[in-house]
Amino acid sequence: MKTYPVEIKVNGEWQKAEVTARDTLLDLLRDHFGAFEVKNGCAQGDCGACTVILANKAVNACLTLALQANGKSVTTLKGVGTPDHPHPLQQSFVEHGAIQCGFCTPGMVVSAKALLDNNPAPTRNEIREGISGNLCRCTGYNKIVEAIEDASLSVKNKSRREEDA
Repeated sequence: MKTYPVEIKVNGEWQKAEVTARDTLLDLLRDHFGAFEVKNGCAQGDCGACTVILANKAVNACLTLALQANGKSVTTLKGVGTPDHPHPLQQSFVEHGAIQCGFCTPGMVVSAKALLDNNPAPTRNEIREGISGNLCRCTGYNKIVEAIEDASLSVKNKSRREEDA
Protein backbone atom coordinates (compact mmCIF):
# COMPACT_ATOMS: atom_id res chain seq x y z
CA MET A 1 0.00 0.00 0.00
CA LYS A 2 1.30 3.42 -0.95
CA THR A 3 2.38 5.75 1.86
CA TYR A 4 2.65 9.50 2.05
CA PRO A 5 4.86 11.69 4.25
CA VAL A 6 3.11 13.91 6.76
CA GLU A 7 4.48 16.47 9.15
CA ILE A 8 2.31 17.86 11.92
CA LYS A 9 2.98 19.98 14.96
CA VAL A 10 1.79 17.96 17.98
CA ASN A 11 1.60 19.95 21.20
CA GLY A 12 4.20 22.38 19.92
CA GLU A 13 6.65 19.85 18.40
CA TRP A 14 6.91 19.04 14.71
CA GLN A 15 6.67 15.31 14.02
CA LYS A 16 7.00 13.31 10.81
CA ALA A 17 5.53 9.98 9.74
CA GLU A 18 4.49 7.94 6.74
CA VAL A 19 0.77 7.22 6.44
CA THR A 20 -1.59 5.56 4.00
CA ALA A 21 -4.43 7.47 2.39
CA ARG A 22 -6.92 5.83 4.76
CA ASP A 23 -5.05 6.34 8.06
CA THR A 24 -6.92 8.58 10.45
CA LEU A 25 -5.48 11.30 12.62
CA LEU A 26 -6.33 9.02 15.55
CA ASP A 27 -4.15 6.26 14.06
CA LEU A 28 -1.32 8.71 13.43
CA LEU A 29 -1.40 10.21 16.92
CA ARG A 30 -1.65 6.92 18.80
CA ASP A 31 0.32 4.52 16.58
CA HIS A 32 3.10 6.79 15.35
CA PHE A 33 3.44 9.43 18.05
CA GLY A 34 2.32 7.55 21.18
CA ALA A 35 -0.39 10.07 22.04
CA PHE A 36 -2.47 7.60 24.06
CA GLU A 37 -4.33 10.41 25.79
CA VAL A 38 -6.32 10.57 22.54
CA LYS A 39 -8.79 7.79 23.26
CA ASN A 40 -10.17 5.35 20.71
CA GLY A 41 -13.77 5.17 21.85
CA CYS A 42 -16.22 4.43 19.07
CA ALA A 43 -14.15 5.09 15.91
CA GLN A 44 -17.35 6.51 14.36
CA GLY A 45 -17.40 10.12 15.58
CA ASP A 46 -20.16 9.52 18.12
CA CYS A 47 -18.38 9.70 21.50
CA GLY A 48 -15.81 12.51 21.29
CA ALA A 49 -13.18 10.59 23.26
CA CYS A 50 -10.69 11.25 20.46
CA THR A 51 -11.28 15.02 20.29
CA VAL A 52 -8.21 17.10 19.47
CA ILE A 53 -7.74 20.69 18.39
CA LEU A 54 -6.66 20.80 14.76
CA ALA A 55 -5.78 24.25 13.42
CA ASN A 56 -7.70 25.89 16.30
CA LYS A 57 -10.86 23.80 15.85
CA ALA A 58 -12.09 20.81 17.88
CA VAL A 59 -12.34 17.72 15.65
CA ASN A 60 -12.87 14.01 16.08
CA ALA A 61 -9.50 12.44 15.28
CA CYS A 62 -11.26 9.20 14.27
CA LEU A 63 -13.08 11.00 11.43
CA THR A 64 -10.16 13.14 10.26
CA LEU A 65 -7.71 11.68 7.79
CA ALA A 66 -4.07 11.96 8.77
CA LEU A 67 -3.34 13.61 5.44
CA GLN A 68 -5.78 16.41 6.33
CA ALA A 69 -3.56 17.32 9.28
CA ASN A 70 -0.39 17.61 7.20
CA GLY A 71 1.37 20.90 7.90
CA LYS A 72 -1.07 21.82 10.68
CA SER A 73 -0.95 22.13 14.44
CA VAL A 74 -2.66 19.56 16.69
CA THR A 75 -3.27 19.93 20.42
CA THR A 76 -4.09 16.92 22.57
CA LEU A 77 -4.77 16.85 26.30
CA LYS A 78 -1.01 16.84 26.97
CA GLY A 79 -0.78 20.17 25.16
CA VAL A 80 -3.44 21.78 27.36
CA GLY A 81 -1.53 21.68 30.64
CA THR A 82 0.88 19.67 32.75
CA PRO A 83 0.63 18.09 36.21
CA ASP A 84 2.86 20.89 37.55
CA HIS A 85 1.04 23.64 35.65
CA PRO A 86 -2.50 22.51 34.91
CA HIS A 87 -4.75 24.60 32.71
CA PRO A 88 -7.63 26.21 34.65
CA LEU A 89 -9.95 23.72 32.93
CA GLN A 90 -8.02 20.74 34.25
CA GLN A 91 -7.92 22.22 37.75
CA SER A 92 -11.63 23.00 37.63
CA PHE A 93 -12.54 19.48 36.47
CA VAL A 94 -10.74 18.10 39.51
CA GLU A 95 -12.22 20.63 41.93
CA HIS A 96 -15.76 20.04 40.69
CA GLY A 97 -15.52 16.25 40.61
CA ALA A 98 -16.20 16.36 36.87
CA ILE A 99 -14.06 13.25 36.44
CA GLN A 100 -15.31 9.81 37.29
CA CYS A 101 -14.06 6.91 35.19
CA GLY A 102 -11.92 9.37 33.21
CA PHE A 103 -12.35 7.86 29.76
CA CYS A 104 -14.17 10.87 28.30
CA THR A 105 -12.10 13.43 30.20
CA PRO A 106 -9.32 14.05 27.65
CA GLY A 107 -11.78 14.71 24.83
CA MET A 108 -14.07 16.70 27.09
CA VAL A 109 -11.26 18.97 28.32
CA VAL A 110 -9.93 19.48 24.78
CA SER A 111 -13.43 20.36 23.51
CA ALA A 112 -13.87 22.77 26.39
CA LYS A 113 -10.48 24.37 25.67
CA ALA A 114 -11.44 24.91 22.03
CA LEU A 115 -14.70 26.47 23.21
CA LEU A 116 -12.96 28.84 25.66
CA ASP A 117 -10.29 29.74 23.10
CA ASN A 118 -13.06 30.97 20.79
CA ASN A 119 -15.52 32.17 23.43
CA PRO A 120 -13.89 33.02 26.77
CA ALA A 121 -17.23 33.76 28.49
CA PRO A 122 -19.76 31.21 27.24
CA THR A 123 -23.25 30.85 28.66
CA ARG A 124 -24.36 27.51 30.10
CA ASN A 125 -26.19 26.77 26.84
CA GLU A 126 -23.07 27.59 24.82
CA ILE A 127 -21.06 25.29 27.08
CA ARG A 128 -23.57 22.47 26.58
CA GLU A 129 -23.45 23.05 22.83
CA GLY A 130 -19.64 23.20 22.88
CA ILE A 131 -19.35 19.76 24.50
CA SER A 132 -22.34 18.24 22.72
CA GLY A 133 -20.08 15.97 20.67
CA ASN A 134 -18.64 14.36 23.81
CA LEU A 135 -20.42 11.56 25.62
CA CYS A 136 -19.99 10.88 29.33
CA ARG A 137 -21.68 7.87 30.84
CA CYS A 138 -20.74 8.66 34.46
CA THR A 139 -21.28 12.29 35.48
CA GLY A 140 -24.62 13.47 34.13
CA TYR A 141 -22.81 16.53 32.67
CA ASN A 142 -23.81 19.01 35.43
CA LYS A 143 -20.42 18.89 37.13
CA ILE A 144 -18.69 19.17 33.75
CA VAL A 145 -20.71 22.24 32.78
CA GLU A 146 -20.02 23.81 36.19
CA ALA A 147 -16.30 23.08 35.85
CA ILE A 148 -16.13 24.69 32.42
CA GLU A 149 -18.13 27.68 33.64
CA ASP A 150 -15.77 28.19 36.59
CA ALA A 151 -12.72 27.74 34.35
CA SER A 152 -14.07 30.37 31.96
CA LEU A 153 -14.07 32.85 34.84
CA SER A 154 -10.45 31.94 35.67
CA VAL A 155 -9.38 32.25 32.03
CA LYS A 156 -11.22 35.55 31.66
CA ASN A 157 -9.70 36.96 34.88
CA LYS A 158 -6.21 35.78 33.86
CA SER A 159 -6.59 37.51 30.48
CA ARG A 160 -7.66 40.74 32.19
CA ARG A 161 -4.65 40.60 34.54
CA GLU A 162 -2.29 40.06 31.60
CA GLU A 163 -3.87 43.00 29.71
CA ASP A 164 -3.48 45.25 32.77
CA ALA A 165 0.19 44.31 33.25
